[in-house]
Amino acid sequence: MQGSQYFEKYGLINGTWDEMYSENHIVRGHYKKVIDYLSQESADDLNKKEELAKRLFMTQGITFTVYNSGEGIEKIFPFDIIPRVITAAEWEFVEKGIKQRLTALNHFLKDIYHNQFIIKDGVVPIDIVYSCPHFLREMYQLNVPYDVYVHIAGIDLIRDYDGTFYVLEDNLRTPSGVSYMLENREITKRLFPDLLPNCGVRSVTEYPSILYKNLQTLSPRQVSNPTIVLLSPGIYNSAYFEHTTLARLMGVELVEGRDLVVNNHRVYMKTTTGLQQVDVIYRRVDDDFLDPLVFNPNSVLGVAGLMGAYRKGNVAIVNALGNGVADDKATYIYVPDMIRYYLNEEPLLKNVPTHRLSNPDEREHVFANINKMVVKKTNESGGYGMLMGHAASEEEIEKYKLEIMKDPRNFIAQPTISLSAAPCYINGTLQPRRIDLRPYALCGPDGIEIVPGGLTRVALTEGSLVVNSSQGGGSKDTWVLAAP
Repeated sequence: MQGSQYFEKYGLINGTWDEMYSENHIVRGHYKKVIDYLSQESADDLNKKEELAKRLFMTQGITFTVYNSGEGIEKIFPFDIIPRVITAAEWEFVEKGIKQRLTALNHFLKDIYHNQFIIKDGVVPIDIVYSCPHFLREMYQLNVPYDVYVHIAGIDLIRDYDGTFYVLEDNLRTPSGVSYMLENREITKRLFPDLLPNCGVRSVTEYPSILYKNLQTLSPRQVSNPTIVLLSPGIYNSAYFEHTTLARLMGVELVEGRDLVVNNHRVYMKTTTGLQQVDVIYRRVDDDFLDPLVFNPNSVLGVAGLMGAYRKGNVAIVNALGNGVADDKATYIYVPDMIRYYLNEEPLLKNVPTHRLSNPDEREHVFANINKMVVKKTNESGGYGMLMGHAASEEEIEKYKLEIMKDPRNFIAQPTISLSAAPCYINGTLQPRRIDLRPYALCGPDGIEIVPGGLTRVALTEGSLVVNSSQGGGSKDTWVLAAP
């Protein structure tokens, strides 16, 4: 086998689920066609494909921004050419689990902004909700179209040592990364044009059209062609490439706050021919910056008066404001209880066991076992503000403990999970690297649709468990196979 050289250095990681190999080093059936193909390719061919992928990312401007010491540094998003492959049966389970979870989370958001039954019945503690900085009292008793709060969700999944899927976190505010999912697929088509159809890989390219259809249905005006805009913070935002990509693929205007104005509780877009009423805003601006009259008065990213137009029902905003209370990491602990409470079902997808550090007994347990824990801030994202206990020095741990004691509510802890590993093409060989998966769900009046795939993020540094691009991670294309 010409390409056997690629596998010589592929050593299974102890205590880790390998996506390609079983424990006895036998290739799993759904990876066989990929491995057979790679075995026929010379190292020179694969190196050329890797180089082509880098050039395509560069020429198409597929970048993200890392904020380091207050300075924004734009980087090419690292891409591994070996796809991550998921079977039809695995995907069916994941899809059902995500739909169940999002249904419950949507019920939760409607409930806490209206009757608050789940608080009155003692299922979710009142202090968890009211102490969350993303719980917006301005949303109380405000009705949203079709009772859909979460229109777009990115649910982060990992697999433990036995292959069990766990939900690591829910992203329900302005989830990012979907443009990388779409671009990864386009680049893979260039690299392996014959392999995708031969493997029966399902398409992800319908995402923009599904999103656009859902946005159209939310228009408060009964017009055949409602005006939809994507509101971006601007070119200095880390996800600006994504904003431009999605606006282009949906055929909607990409705007910033200065391009919009509110008059008589209606939102208008400034155009060369005058003001044009806006019906739906897909916003990529955080709640606090959306309306300086209601939230942060110093914000120049939002639109003065936007909340008034929203409250009157004259404009739809996607995702709804105030969703952060449902993806707060302290609320995450209660999602399985929400599923049982609202749906009377057992959760299909498990939570990672999680400790609330505001609870003295749990905090004592975490401090005693902190070398085996990952400690996170409840409202940080992107891998920032996190302590990996197994990799931290005693000094770092003691310093972090002092931070926790200042405000224990703002921290949770989880046991270190041995993320599953997948083959990556590194220095001319295949090597295992840890991965996670972020599928994207689109919720509309007709239900929840999940394109078969998602963003597989990779911890490219050997031995690392941190997959975030802001912390040196990369990504790979995610192949969901059609049912045989």
